[in-house]
Parts: sequence; C-alpha cells; structure tokens
Amino acid sequence: MEYSKKVTAIKPSPIRDMMVRAARIRDVISFAVGEPDFISAPNIIEAAKRSLDEGETKYAPGAGITKLREVYIRYLEEAIGVAYQADNCLITTGGMGALFLGLTALLNPGDEVILSSPYWTNYGQQIVLCGGTPVRVEVSEENEFILTADDVRQALTPRTKVILLNSPSNPTGSVMDRESLQQIAEIAKTHDLFVISDEVYRHILFDGQEYTSIASFPGMKERTLIVDSCSKTHAMTGFRVGFATGPDDLIREMTKVTEDVWSCVNSSAQYAAIEALTNGTAYREMMVKEYEKRRNYIYTRIKSTPLISCIKPMGAFYLFANIKGTGLSAKTFCDRLLEEQHVAVVPGDNFGSGASGYVRISYATSMEKIKEGMDRVQAFVTNLN
Repeated sequence: MEYSKKVTAIKPSPIRDMMVRAARIRDVISFAVGEPDFISAPNIIEAAKRSLDEGETKYAPGAGITKLREVYIRYLEEAIGVAYQADNCLITTGGMGALFLGLTALLNPGDEVILSSPYWTNYGQQIVLCGGTPVRVEVSEENEFILTADDVRQALTPRTKVILLNSPSNPTGSVMDRESLQQIAEIAKTHDLFVISDEVYRHILFDGQEYTSIASFPGMKERTLIVDSCSKTHAMTGFRVGFATGPDDLIREMTKVTEDVWSCVNSSAQYAAIEALTNGTAYREMMVKEYEKRRNYIYTRIKSTPLISCIKPMGAFYLFANIKGTGLSAKTFCDRLLEEQHVAVVPGDNFGSGASGYVRISYATSMEKIKEGMDRVQAFVTNLN
C-alpha cells in the first residue's frame, strides 16, 4: 500500500520522542515539555463541570458557541487594541487547529510561507501538509533571534503567499519589537501578502514588556489571521480550545472546513474557556510572575555554567541555550545529558538546520526541579572539561 506522500514526508515529533524516553527514567527531570506545570484554575474546572450538570452535552455550532466568540473578541480588543465582530472569530481545537485551518484555506500547491528559523517544528510540517512550501529564514542569536524586514525581503519570490510570525517565540523566548513588526507590515501590504500571527504566548512577557500585534498596524487587520489558545496562558492544554481571528471571508472558508474535520469543539471545554477569559486574569498573572522568577533563576545559572550561554528570553517559557562551546552536537549533548544526568532537554536542530548548536530548555516546571536540574546540567558540562 502506498500512502500519501504528504504524510510520509513529515516526521514524528522529536519533542515527544524525548518525552517518551525521559518517562522511562525514574528520577528524570524534564525540561522538554512546552506545557504549564500548573493545573487549570479551580473556577475554570468548575465551569466545565457546571456546563455538564446543566446538560450542555450536545453539538456546538461549527464556528463555536456564540457567547465564547463574543467574550473572546472583547478580550482580544483589550489585549491588542483591535476591534473585531463575532463573525471574525472561529473556535478551534487548540492553536494547532487554528493554524491548520488557516493554512488549508490560504494555500494552493507550491505557495510559499516565510517563517523564521529556529521555529516550532509543527509549522514546517503543517505547511507541507497543507500543500505549501516552507521558506525558512535563519535568524541569529546576535539579533536576539528576531526576524527583520531585510530577512523577509531577501526571502520573497513570486510564489510567496504568507508570512508566519510567532512572538513570543517557541523555542527562543524572543519578542518581536514594534519597529520590526511595522516594517514587515509594510512589506505585506506592498506585496499583497497575508500574515499568520501566532500569539499563543502573548501574555507571558517579562521585564515590563508590552505586546504588539501586527494586526494593530493600519491596513493589517484585513490581511492578518491571529492564532490564539487557552492552553499556555490559562494552563488549559487538555481542554483543546483555540481561536482563529481574521477577515470574515477567511473565517467563513475555515469554518466550512471544520465540518469535514472535527465538526465542533467540545462544548464543556468552550464553557470553561468563557470562564477563563472572563475571570482568569489573576490566575494568569500569578503564573506569569512565577515564570519570570524561574526565567531569572535559570538564566543566571546558565550564565554561570562554563561552555554554554544564552540570550535572556523576554517571553514564553523557553530558554534557547548555546552549547557550541562544549564541542558536542545538540543531539549528542541531549542524549548524554539524559543518559548520564537524567535531565531531558530538546536538541535545537529539531527547530531548524541553523539551530544545531543549541538546546531548548523549558522552565514550565517547579523551581525545585529547576534547581536540581541545573545542578545536574552544571555537573555534566563541568565534567566535559
């Protein structure tokens, strides 16, 4: 049996592979998982339970429960300063669902999508699954892994259709500055390009950073799809509630596709999301403060460790450590660290060919585990000397 070439071309997630290997070790400390260690807030869990008790167990509308869409667009306007209507919003199965439907609706075979590298692995895979061609633009540590307008210009071809942005970034933790976003917005308008802006880490910012969405610039609301989710900022990964917000004609096309993919998002999860967006600010801010403490600690420990270094991440909950000084490849570094010290981190080359001298460390875990894990990392690196 010959299977689809699109499907056989993609690879299983190396992040999940590391998670599986780590799970076999009894005393492992894992920095591999991009998932909050916090449990969803009690009021969110109660909202899901209450919806079930009240009989909300039927199909929801394909575009999502109207109340959730209305609550979300108010939440989004407060977050980024751009006003939308409910018809501009589609509820999806996590941010992954929003991204997949957006690419499906936008791309024809051979259309090119510009994305910065290092990048979240699933971006490249989804672009291929949707018939597009990923155009990976390597960004440098010296520029804090920020995609610039010049980077985009050099990558443009007659086949360019979409620019894909992710800020704050997985895996680097970098945050795009307003000037870079504005310049990229001008390129998008000049060349009639569409932008997909993955903003799932929008609220996880440190050092007083303020978030700017590319959709907030003149003329960009009409050519931007915002991808969002409750997973990271509200510790609701298992609920699988995401959001796609953009031009109403694009949202209509994406909504058509839901009928042939998942029909609708889980009803009780949508009621939980309403509670999260309505009464979740305090819990979210508590988590962000804790992430910032962890970021500060792990950054200091990396800086004091010989042979490795990093930039200070400004958002999300990842640190992208430069391990070139060890003389090891990223895969060898990660394999040996797991085998010798029982610490799991993810090789950088999983996030793009230009990231082979880096490893991603997720600090979405307790401070106790971070301290013990960093003791083990330092012991491992010191023994390499």
